Amino acid sequence: MKQIPPYTILFSDDSLVAVNKKSGLLVAADRYDPQAQRLDIELEKEFGSLYALHRIDKDTSGVVIYVRNQEAHRFVSLQFQERQVEKVYHALIHGQPAWKTYREEVKLLPDGDSQHRTVPNKRMGKYSVTDFTVLARCSPYTWIEARPLTGRTHQIRAHLWANKLSIVCDPLYGGNTKPLRLSEIKRSWRGDPFEEKPLLSRLALHAYAITITHPVSQERITFTAPYPKDLESVRKQFSKIYGTDPLDPQESPTL
Repeated sequence: MKQIPPYTILFSDDSLVAVNKKSGLLVAADRYDPQAQRLDIELEKEFGSLYALHRIDKDTSGVVIYVRNQEAHRFVSLQFQERQVEKVYHALIHGQPAWKTYREEVKLLPDGDSQHRTVPNKRMGKYSVTDFTVLARCSPYTWIEARPLTGRTHQIRAHLWANKLSIVCDPLYGGNTKPLRLSEIKRSWRGDPFEEKPLLSRLALHAYAITITHPVSQERITFTAPYPKDLESVRKQFSKIYGTDPLDPQESPTL
């Protein structure tokens, strides 16, 4: 039986490869998890040698870009260095933020505590900034958009943590390993609790879109990664129950 790859191709040409990766897959080698399955190794089976441009966390799903030659690598890497790349993440968090939009600016230090978390540190940390927007309120949860303007390790999760907020199923920053179940949010649920499968049992963070300037055409190009099956299931169920949808922001309530 042919094995289904842990990614889908969003775009490929002689310069770029953009993919939508599944949660649980490393983008590149990680000293803390050396045996984990890696996206770069899987992709090189199909495309040959590739150059990494950026990373997203192992448990985060969504869009990742690689380039196929040194010229493209230099061109696009410079965009990352000069903060010309636009990155958009979607997340489901616990609770209801008091804001509709919010900018977090704080100095962050990676591997800053005994749990290897990224923590605020005014003296040793590096400047970081993320713009947050509420997409849909689904009491007791909220769909949010995060636009990181810098690229620090675990930046979005650390910025939420600094504001006493956490992403659903985030054991590192939320202390929460409990999966999201339909029976807990739907009052009319009448299934068998022993047979119920979780709607979501991994970090509810998705790299939704990324925009760069193409190294050959010089045109701005956006790669958008559809929600994976588990997150899409949550979106549909929440839309039915709460009447709001993160992919249709005009339906979101205002403060």
